[in-house]
Amino acid sequence: MKKIVILFSVVLLFSCNMKKHSYQDIDNATSFVYQPQEAKDLMEKHCYTCHSPTAAEDEGRIAPPFVAIKARYIDKEGYNKAEFIKAISEFVANPTDDNALLYGAVRKFGVMPKQVFPDSATVKIAAFMYDYKVEAPAWFKEHWQGHGNTDWEQSGKEFVAAAKEKTYADIGLEYALGTQKVLGKNLMGTIQKKGTIEAMAFCNIQAIPLTDSMSVNYNAKIKRVSDKNRNPNNKANAEELIYIEKFKKDLAANKELKPVVVEKGDKVHFYYPIPTNAMCLQCHGTSDNIKPEVQMKIKGLYPNDLATGYSENEVRGIWSIVFDKK
Repeated sequence: MKKIVILFSVVLLFSCNMKKHSYQDIDNATSFVYQPQEAKDLMEKHCYTCHSPTAAEDEGRIAPPFVAIKARYIDKEGYNKAEFIKAISEFVANPTDDNALLYGAVRKFGVMPKQVFPDSATVKIAAFMYDYKVEAPAWFKEHWQGHGNTDWEQSGKEFVAAAKEKTYADIGLEYALGTQKVLGKNLMGTIQKKGTIEAMAFCNIQAIPLTDSMSVNYNAKIKRVSDKNRNPNNKANAEELIYIEKFKKDLAANKELKPVVVEKGDKVHFYYPIPTNAMCLQCHGTSDNIKPEVQMKIKGLYPNDLATGYSENEVRGIWSIVFDKK
């Protein structure tokens, strides 16, 4: 079975002497049927917080753009569709050092935190990446060609999205994911460069001001709230608690977590869950996950903290966003 280079969070952008191995048992992924628009939406929703297609080459980048993964695995190494889908699916299911071949990438980005995605989401995203061109940063082509890959052009068809009017759910999700992208980029960048302790200080000082700045940007009121809040300013109100409980029940029942939209007069109220992943547990897990020095930092910054004891794939809170009807 082929080991996968650190994908989705830790693919090194530089050319390396890696040879393509062969799978002995490959599922017939070419017969997999999916909706391209759905796959693209999943990619933007679940992946672009880290794998930004617009971030600069170094400053602010915490993971490679997806075009780098395509360039390495499909265009350079010649993975077929079945191999590509299988490689990505297996790594995302078990992202460990042992599954990595580019150890420099591990040092550069760290191993991707294990996350839980909706059923078939990883396969759909990988199939879309193979079949269609993905958005590429302006700097990438020159970067890739500068590492010996002359005359490179991204493989795949051009994707043309069908024209449709945005729903209030689409608008709310755009605001939530846009804010998450800003917070995630800054938080993960701090963890990578300075460690978890400094990331705690970042959250304490910068998380709410950054969220408020996105409220101004979108002309909306954007909050992250929880029933087990760390910062008192993130405490959920009675109505928000109802939706937190709803999302918890949906997650426990393995239902797809969809936004809730409530129209009140000339305002739209939007609610969407914030699930935990392995990275979250560094500060929000149990005593087994949180290092003693981090626990001390939490107690110092938040004497009345409630936001620990989580496991992976639990609802830690929700986005609560209010904006004007269009």
